[in-house]
Amino acid sequence: MRDFADRLKRVLVGRPVPSKALGGTLLPKRIALPVFASDALSSVGYAPDEVLVTLAVAGVAATALSPWIALAVVAVLVVVVASYRQTVYAYPSGGGDYEVVTTNLGPRAGLLVASSLFVDYILTVAVSVSSGAGYLATAVPAVAPYKVEVAVGIVTVLALLNLRGSRQSGSAFAIPTYLYMAAIGAMAVAGLVQEVTGTLGQAPSAAYEVVAQGGWEQGLTGLAGAFLVLRAFSSGCAALTGVEAISNGVPSFRRPKSKNAATTLLLLGAIAAAMLMSIIHLAGATGVRMVEDPATQLLDHGAPLGESYHQDPVIGQIAATVFTGFAPMFYLVTAVTGLILVLAANTAFNGFPVLASVLARDEFLPRQLSQRGDRLAYSNGILVLWLGATAFIIGFGASTNRLIQLYIVGVFISFTLSQVGMVRHWTRALATATDARERSRMQRSRAVNLVGMVGTGLVLLIVLATKLTRGAWITLTIMALIYLVMTAVRRHYRRVSQEIAIKDLHDARVLPAHVHAIVLASRLHQATLRALTYAQSTHPTSIEAVTVDTGDGGAEALLEAWDDAELPVALTVLDSPFRDITRPIISYVRSVRRESPRDLVVVFLPEYLVRHWWQQALHNQTALRLKTALLFTPGVVVASVPWQLGLPGDRLIHHGVRQTSPTGIIDADQAMRDAAADRQHNLHGQHGQHGEHSQHSQETR
Repeated sequence: MRDFADRLKRVLVGRPVPSKALGGTLLPKRIALPVFASDALSSVGYAPDEVLVTLAVAGVAATALSPWIALAVVAVLVVVVASYRQTVYAYPSGGGDYEVVTTNLGPRAGLLVASSLFVDYILTVAVSVSSGAGYLATAVPAVAPYKVEVAVGIVTVLALLNLRGSRQSGSAFAIPTYLYMAAIGAMAVAGLVQEVTGTLGQAPSAAYEVVAQGGWEQGLTGLAGAFLVLRAFSSGCAALTGVEAISNGVPSFRRPKSKNAATTLLLLGAIAAAMLMSIIHLAGATGVRMVEDPATQLLDHGAPLGESYHQDPVIGQIAATVFTGFAPMFYLVTAVTGLILVLAANTAFNGFPVLASVLARDEFLPRQLSQRGDRLAYSNGILVLWLGATAFIIGFGASTNRLIQLYIVGVFISFTLSQVGMVRHWTRALATATDARERSRMQRSRAVNLVGMVGTGLVLLIVLATKLTRGAWITLTIMALIYLVMTAVRRHYRRVSQEIAIKDLHDARVLPAHVHAIVLASRLHQATLRALTYAQSTHPTSIEAVTVDTGDGGAEALLEAWDDAELPVALTVLDSPFRDITRPIISYVRSVRRESPRDLVVVFLPEYLVRHWWQQALHNQTALRLKTALLFTPGVVVASVPWQLGLPGDRLIHHGVRQTSPTGIIDADQAMRDAAADRQHNLHGQHGQHGEHSQHSQETR
């Protein structure tokens, strides 16, 4: 079983990488950009859609505000990027928002940020992959009924790629990400040139009328109109997701880590802002119409379009208009946009495991999450993210519209608290700084983070006000559950540390009064003889063999074979009228322990080692139940004695040396007598006494 699993792992993950090769897995900027920026860049694929759909509730005239909303989103993006550039210099260890908030605002606030980031990373994978699966379903209608299965399959492939190492996954994603940026850039340039020259056409949906939803016939008026604008702004802020991933992934950059991370962050902000503004502008210039329910809200000469109409995304409509005479470019833009939505999940697969490893080192998560796998990736964190994203995809039916309502809240909670933490960080640093130039730099950094705190705080309030009843409450509930789990894990680790701490070195090293060995036997065969020999070789104070009589005649046969072999170990037979094997042995072992609380009881358990994984189901099930039950019995040690099946000839390991007779048949009786003699000799030597060896008599209970 283990060999089969190891071979499968090698096929899926690859050969192990030595720890000294860790430096070779660090990312240069050209690879780090697609690895960490794909999430924020891919948001351009659906953020404009959400802005236009939200504004269209009040009619087509309301969509004229979309460029101003996009400009407001870009302004927040600039503030966030500038703020996080200060973070990657001040905290290059990879803790990101969690480390900043924990250090400056306390561990409870740090856990709140960590829980929000965990939810955001999981939702990033779920939303991006579900959106990508939706693009595939649009291109291939036959896939639509299997959208959930396709999304789960995509997440699984991403997890496997990341299990092979961040450099390998980054190289795999670099080409599609750069191709996406080039395709959107070419579309934007071509569209702007056509607009300037007067040759830009109208989108296919521009000819349709937009019907305002009930209560919005007067357009954006009063408080309701302002609230709708704020809701569109909060939806457009989806373009900011993923910015924090770079601050969490600073350790993955090549040296100088902070400088390279800050440069990558700046490139990300510039590219995302340019793409968002150009797409929103071209959507207005080409007359793109996007509504929540196109079957009823879009009219063609006064008649609803009906259920047969398929509403293409904004980028798809712009590409069809700009490249109306060059179909290959249209297909390239739509294909790479769908692909980048899938690859955006890779940002979370790089950020989530690193953050989980930091929390695990702080004992807020299981310690296994802090360990690197065979390929120097945080494999356990990758698997946890895969499970969480899969659960969301299945639970919400891979619906982007349902999942998007849960989005944004977590990331802006972390944004805001991180900026508060950075302001306090610079304030503390200024209190001790004496160099004038250094103080000036710190004051500029604090001013940047102060602006970031105000900006992200306002956005957080808007997001909570506009999205709480539309699904954000689910995100907050999950965050609270994760917070409680992490505090419980921390309490457990602290309790364990206190319990196992050495209070008195002398008391901790007190030896047991006696050691009582119990060898479990069902039949007399080579595995039983090996267990007996091992037990003898440990020189216990007393030794006995134990079997269970279930009424099938096996115990009588064993007694007869035991007599014939003249083994120098007593055999105890336990009666089991209800044919249960495990319970009588457990009760007997515990009774021995109760009779002598200061003694140590060692149970030697013969087990088979099979050659093929499927054979494991045919053996050792009783042994597994016994080990599990005895594990929780104080003063009892279970020693598994293996016998490997399928080896040529019967073999017995005696005192650590594999021995066979010249004929290939073991003289088990002599081996046992030799072991007993050795034990008796050692006992006499310890007490300065000499005497004859007394044989153990058989007894039956």
